[in-house]
Order: sequence, then C-alpha cells, then structure tokens
Amino acid sequence: MRFRLESKLSWTSRGRPLAETDCLCRTKKKEGEIVMKVIRTKELTKSYGKSRGITGLALTVEQGDFFGFIGPNGAGKSTTIRTLLGLIKPNSGEASVLGHDILTEQKSILSKVGYLPSEISYYKGMRVKDVLRYSAELHRVKCGDEAKNLCERLHLDADKKAENLSLGNRKNGAIICELQHDPELLIMDEPTSGLDPLIQREFFTILKERNDRGKTIFFSSHILSEVQSYCRSAAFIKDGRIIVSDKVERLEETGAKKVTIRGMQSQLDTEALGGEEAVRNAMTEENTVSFLYRGEVKRLLSYLSKCELFDVSIEEPSLEEIFMQYYDSSTLDM
Repeated sequence: MRFRLESKLSWTSRGRPLAETDCLCRTKKKEGEIVMKVIRTKELTKSYGKSRGITGLALTVEQGDFFGFIGPNGAGKSTTIRTLLGLIKPNSGEASVLGHDILTEQKSILSKVGYLPSEISYYKGMRVKDVLRYSAELHRVKCGDEAKNLCERLHLDADKKAENLSLGNRKNGAIICELQHDPELLIMDEPTSGLDPLIQREFFTILKERNDRGKTIFFSSHILSEVQSYCRSAAFIKDGRIIVSDKVERLEETGAKKVTIRGMQSQLDTEALGGEEAVRNAMTEENTVSFLYRGEVKRLLSYLSKCELFDVSIEEPSLEEIFMQYYDSSTLDM
C-alpha cells in the first residue's frame, strides 16, 4: 500500500475496510445503544461471464444513515444495488438488507424498501395517477394524500399520460412511487440524473426530512458534490471493489492541503517537496500549478520562498479532489 489516511481508516491489502468485513447485523454505536445494519455484505461477488461486475464487496450501512455510494459509470454501483434487491443473483458471498437474506427473503426486502432505478419506463396508456395508484397497491398501502403532496412539491401533473412525460418528469414520477408508501430504507441509483436544479434541491429537502424521521437513505452517484453536501457516510467503488468507506467528515480529514501556485516560472520539483508520498494530483495549466500536499509545512514554505511566483493559496481540498487520489491507479496496489 503506497498511501495512507492517517490512522482514521482501516484497510486490507485489496482495499476493503477491515473493521466492517466480518460484522454481525447489529453493531454497538454508543454505550448501551444498538444500531441495526440495514445493509451488510460479505465477499459479495457478481460477474457477467468474463465481464466484471463486483468482486469481494464488503459494505455496511447503519440504520438512519444518509449514505452516498460513489463511483463513475461502470464501477459496479448498479450491479451492487440490483444484487442487494435480489433482482440479480450473486455468484458468491452473502448479503442482508433490513436483516433479510437477499437470496431467501427477497419479498420481505422489497416490501420494506423504496427503490429508484437509474432508468425509468412506464406501461403505455397509463396516466401518472394510475402509475402511482398501481405502485401503492403493489405495496398494499393507501397513500393517496402523500402522493398528492409529493406531486405538488415536485411539480408533477398527475393527470398527464406517463408516456408523454419529459425525462425529468418520468424521474419525478418514479421518485414519488419510491417515497409515497413511507419505506424504512430508500435505495436510489443515480437519482438526480435528468432533474433540473430546482427540483434537485426540493428532492434532497424531502430526503433530509425522511432521514430526520429515522429513515435510511442510500444512493449511488458520480457527482461528489451531492455526497459532500448531504451525506454523513460514503463508500467509493472502483472496478467492482470498495476502496474506501467511512464518515464523510473523516474522509475530509486526510491532512492534505490543496496548494495552488500562480505565476510559476519553473516546473514543480516534487522531489524537493518530498516526492510522490507528499505531492499528489499535480496539474499545470499555463503558468498555474495545483496539487494536493501531505508533507511538512516547513518544507513547503521553504520551497515556495525560493520560487518565482505571483500568488499562492493553501486551502482544504474538496471531497472530489480527495477521492481522485484513489482513482489514480499508480497510488493503489490492487
């Protein structure tokens, strides 16, 4: 392993969190307080012939958490979600959702979960109100008042034909189907794709309200700013493996600083700053150099004092900049 995050994260050599791998369905959070793990996987693996899906996945989500599942397209996010819901079967490993085994208790899982897929389609000839009623009947719940309230908040006309809806309104309809029966756990695959900014804001307001009432939120995304703004916990998946999972605030406490040097008259000497262990993600654009620095402050200041430059700024990196470290294959021993 060629990198570390202080002592705040525990790792195996293949990128899985040690402390989470072999836990039971319930964990002790504080003295005398037991918190259920609403999602728990152990060595969960799914492949599509010779194509990789997910490999040895170890993931835990506690009850009441607001959890972001981060990774670019093709990383394994959708495969993970569909496997958790029993929509596809794993090749090996085990997993439970709300204490129910994904292989033997799928009906129990689906009855308690609100699921939003990444792609939305409806039966032809149905109006939005028909779709919402049909979804409620599948869950055997009368929730017309809540559906009406959500339609108003998301600006969705329930009398429109579902097949004529725009991409954003198709997504709104699916969001309402997911939320109206008030499930204990919300599992969403790229939920904001296709939503305009105002609806996105209202959508996350609704999610926060549900979370404040004790509901667990789990959503996948490739937009790191969403996770940084709303989530308390996050996991980052690369090539079908979890490479880091922790509280967002701890992920942000890496000890790294983002350094931006403007008016730099020479190339950045990384060796003078401590080499690859100290300097990450170095980028040069015209006469501006930026990088993440995790070395000694005195060494950085000494180096800067000898450079010809116009301006320098040292600030906290964004979550996106922190996670980009893990996506540099040269920093990982997979």
